[in-house]
Amino acid sequence: MSEDEVHIRYEPFREIVIMERNLFSTADDLARFASIIAGGKTAGLYWAEGVAFLYFPLTATTEISTKELIENKRVYWTFVGYALLPKYQRIIETKEKIMVPV
Repeated sequence: MSEDEVHIRYEPFREIVIMERNLFSTADDLARFASIIAGGKTAGLYWAEGVAFLYFPLTATTEISTKELIENKRVYWTFVGYALLPKYQRIIETKEKIMVPV
């Protein structure tokens, strides 16, 4: 490899530590929550394996959290909100007409 070439390597996290979690009864409730915490602005949700969710990561701004990330491949999420959503939907529209992308 020459000096001008860039080497790219995939190296996933080994562990995600969730510090607080909340199961919402419906995906609509989760969408409402996402909209409220975003101050009414558009907020998106994630979806995987039949679960819609949002998360807040602990930023790697301290020496300890940076060390955990780099050396141990461990990330911390301070909060995860989730609801069952068996079938993927691109948009969740609540009865209040709040539209949240997934």
